[in-house]
Amino acid sequence: MLKTPETIRTLQRKLYRKAKQEPACRFHALYDKVYRADILSHAYHLVRANKGSAGIDGVTLEAIEENEGATAFIAELEEALRNKTYKPDPVKRVMIPKSDGSQRPLGIPTIRDRVAQMAVKLVIEPIFEADFCETSYGFRPKKSAHDAVDDVAYAMNTGYTEVIDADLSKYFDTIPHANLMAVVAERICDGATLHLIQMWLKAPIMEVDKDGTKRNIGGGKGNRKGTPQGGVISPLLSNLYLHILDRIWERNNLQQRLGTRIVRYADDIVVLCRRNKSDKAMTVLRQILERLELTLNETKTKIVNAFNGKFDFLGFTIWMGKGRKTRNYYPHVQPSKKALQKIKDRVTELTTRRRTIMPLEWIVNEVNSTVRGWVNNFRYRNCSKALGQLRSHVEERLKTHLRKRHKVRNRRAGYARFPSRLLYERYNLYKVPTSAGWTKAHAL
Repeated sequence: MLKTPETIRTLQRKLYRKAKQEPACRFHALYDKVYRADILSHAYHLVRANKGSAGIDGVTLEAIEENEGATAFIAELEEALRNKTYKPDPVKRVMIPKSDGSQRPLGIPTIRDRVAQMAVKLVIEPIFEADFCETSYGFRPKKSAHDAVDDVAYAMNTGYTEVIDADLSKYFDTIPHANLMAVVAERICDGATLHLIQMWLKAPIMEVDKDGTKRNIGGGKGNRKGTPQGGVISPLLSNLYLHILDRIWERNNLQQRLGTRIVRYADDIVVLCRRNKSDKAMTVLRQILERLELTLNETKTKIVNAFNGKFDFLGFTIWMGKGRKTRNYYPHVQPSKKALQKIKDRVTELTTRRRTIMPLEWIVNEVNSTVRGWVNNFRYRNCSKALGQLRSHVEERLKTHLRKRHKVRNRRAGYARFPSRLLYERYNLYKVPTSAGWTKAHAL
């Protein structure tokens, strides 16, 4: 994690405090902060740390540093922003396969545009952070998916056990630009900064065919909706638009009036209701989303009674379980089958027979970093069973890989030659922990 330079932190604190103390304040002198040398330099290093791929121009971070160098690249962008000659490049559209066989569009801006977006984000995020509600957790400093799940679990523990598991239809693609810019303008009246955001929303979207041909497939000045998933500024803008939903819920005191609590992580929304309150809450939710020109995905949105049904939220499956010893009900939170299957498939992919030509150390290092990242996210609450299954799968796959590598055809002979202990002692395989490590904090 890159440390934010103190000069930038000082600016962010001032903006946050001003916004917090004056809810009606509109900020006008922001653009000159965006092209400040320290902010652009930090923005570049943040983009670099994300290790993203090249945009439509094919320019990679490595190419920038080998050719002109990072300092010259930043200076050139600073000059373009200062002189207001900066124009964003088209966004590169790539399709990411989803587990259900469909594909999700991802928009990748060029590195130059990602640095400019990061600089704007560094300046404007503290202003909006002062406004966000406590029930919003996605893409926010010092907030996490675990915090959101904790909020859900606490609400369930206090009687909110009818759950609306809401799914928005193509949220990122359907955000109306005019409404979004109106929300941004509630806090920012700096025309140059607003113009930058507008240009990014209107950037053309291009695809690159297999033969290298570039095709314009959308976006542009006539586009009225959507912010590309993959842009640096997109998570903040998408969070900001759904903040209207949170604000309506809070200002109209709907938690008390409807007996409901809303918990949101970006566009992942659950509305937790007291018994027999979910129908009214669903009606109100639909009305608010309709005003926002957003729609629920009817096939994926459902109402679940957590005592006899389950729902997924942020990669976890949640329901009201019964303690074996106490026989008391509690919110049971474990990694979802989909999340567990995804990491198992990835480990299988990293240890296939065709990779036996690669150095074993590379294979083990890749497996270790992949599995460790998953464990860091999912080693939480009631995860012991899933962690045990993952450890068994990782051991099994590495043993199979070693058998193929050393041409040991007999499975039993392979187990004898490569016992589990050896995987950790000789080959330095990461040992997946099989307990959550939170027992005392969340003891039943």
